[in-house]
Amino acid sequence: MADLPLTITQHYHERTKYAPETIASRGRELDFTEQPTPFKDYPLGASLSLKTYLESESRASPSQWQRLSQFLYCSYGITAVIPYPERPLYLRTAPSAGGLYPAEIYVIAGEGTMLPAGLYNYQAKTHSLLHFWDSHVWSNLEAACLWHPALTQTRLAILVSAVFQRSAWRYEDRAYRRIFLDSGHLLGNLELAASLYDFRVHLMGGFVDQQLNQLLYLDPQQEGVIAAAALADLLEADQNLPPTPTLLPSNQCLDYPALAEGDLLAYTHAATAIESQELTYSSSLPSVSIEDKYNFPFCLKMPIQQKPIPWGADLEQLETAMLHRRSTRRYTGAGLSWQELSDVLHFAYCPEQYHDQGLEERPDYFDLSLIQTFVAVLDVTDLETGCYYYALQAQELRQIRFKDFRREVHYLCLGQELGRDAAAVIFHTADLQKAIASYGDRAYRYLHMDAGHLGQRLNLAAIHLKIGVSGIGGFFDDQVNEVLGIPEDEAVLYITTLGKPPPSQG
Repeated sequence: MADLPLTITQHYHERTKYAPETIASRGRELDFTEQPTPFKDYPLGASLSLKTYLESESRASPSQWQRLSQFLYCSYGITAVIPYPERPLYLRTAPSAGGLYPAEIYVIAGEGTMLPAGLYNYQAKTHSLLHFWDSHVWSNLEAACLWHPALTQTRLAILVSAVFQRSAWRYEDRAYRRIFLDSGHLLGNLELAASLYDFRVHLMGGFVDQQLNQLLYLDPQQEGVIAAAALADLLEADQNLPPTPTLLPSNQCLDYPALAEGDLLAYTHAATAIESQELTYSSSLPSVSIEDKYNFPFCLKMPIQQKPIPWGADLEQLETAMLHRRSTRRYTGAGLSWQELSDVLHFAYCPEQYHDQGLEERPDYFDLSLIQTFVAVLDVTDLETGCYYYALQAQELRQIRFKDFRREVHYLCLGQELGRDAAAVIFHTADLQKAIASYGDRAYRYLHMDAGHLGQRLNLAAIHLKIGVSGIGGFFDDQVNEVLGIPEDEAVLYITTLGKPPPSQG
C-alpha cells in the first residue's frame, strides 16, 4: 500500500525533528542583543494596577479585584529577577523554554463586571491590566468563538496569544512546538489558579483565527491567538456551568509549497487556522473514551499508589508551589521512592480524586485520549529499571523494556545532564495520523498544549514534594522510539525529568 501523503503538520513535524547526523549543523551562536523582549508595550491605554490587591485584603473574604489580581499573578506573574549582563531575566509562575515567554494574556470584559467593558492586556512586568480598547466587544468575541455555550453566561474571558519571534529567535522553526508546550504550561496554571480563587476556566481551542486576531488588533505575521477561555465566577449562581466542549476541527492541508528553512513555522500556523463560520459548538461534551492503548503480554505491572497530595487549608500549599516553582537545573543522581513517583503521576492524571480538596475534578483539556505516557525508570526504589507504559484506566505502569537506560536517556536528551542524572523521565507521545484524522491539522496545537498542561501539573506536584523537575523540548525524536521500545506511530511531544535536586534547590 502506498504511503499516505503527509499533511502540513506531519510535514512540519518530520522537518523539525532533531537527529544525531544533523544536530551539529543546527547549532549557531546567539546574538543576545537581538533577543525580542518578552513584554508587550502599548503607546496608548489606561493602566489599572493590580499590585495593591495581592496582600491588602482578607483571604477569607476577598473582593473581586483581589481574586482577579491573584488569579492572574499565580497564572503568569513574575516571581523572581535574575540580573544577567545583557538584560534581566524575569522568571514567571509558568515555565518557558529558554526563559523566552512567547505567550501573552488578554482579558476581555463584557457588561456587568468590575472592569469597564473592553480589551485588556496583562502586563506581567508591572502586574497591571492595560485597557487598550474600551468598546463593547463581547458579541464579536462570541461570533469569533463560534457561539461557545460558556460565553452566554459569563462576562469575562481570557485569550492567550503567541508572539512567534520570541521563541523562533532561538529555536527557529522548531519553536512552534515549544510555543504550544509553553502555552500548555500557562493553561495548566490558569486551570489551577481558577480553583484557588473561585473561578472556572472553560477552555476553547476552536475559533475563527482571523476574527480573534482582528479583535485584539494583532498583526498575524507576528502574533496570533492560540487559546481562549470563558472565565466563570463561581460565586455567582448563574455562572456555575457544566463542563463544555473545548475543541473543533480544522481542515487537513495536503497542498502546500516547498518551504525553505525559516518559513515552516509561519506557514504551518496559518494552515492550522479555522476559517469556517459554519462550525458550531454543541452545548454538551462529546463522548470520548480514554482506553489503555497497550497491554503487553507477560510484562511487570505496578499499580499506582493512589494517595492524593494534601494541599492544606484553602489550597494554600498549591499556591505556594505555583509561586515558588522553578525548573531544576541539576540533579544529584540519587533515586526517588515509588511513593514519590506515584504521587506525582497521581496528581497529574487523576484530578477527579482531588475534588474534596476544592480542585476542579474535570479540568479542561482538548483531548487526553490522544496522549500516551511512557516512563523511563532509572532509579526508583521497589521498581525495576526499564521503560514503562502508563495505563491510565488500570492506573498501573506496564514494563515494556528491561534495561538501565541512563546512558541512552542522556544521549536522547541531546547530552543534557538532566537526562543522565534523573531518577525517572516521563515521555508524552501521540499518534499524529489518528489525531489529524479527528481534528485536522489543528490537532498539532491541541496535542502540544495538552502535553504542556500535563507537564505543568507534574511540575507543581514535584515542587510541593521537594522533587526536582524540568521539562525538555529538545530531543532526538526517532531515536526515543527506537531506544525505549515505544511504537513507531507514537510521535514524541514532550519530556519531563524528575530527580533529586541539590540541597540548595530542594
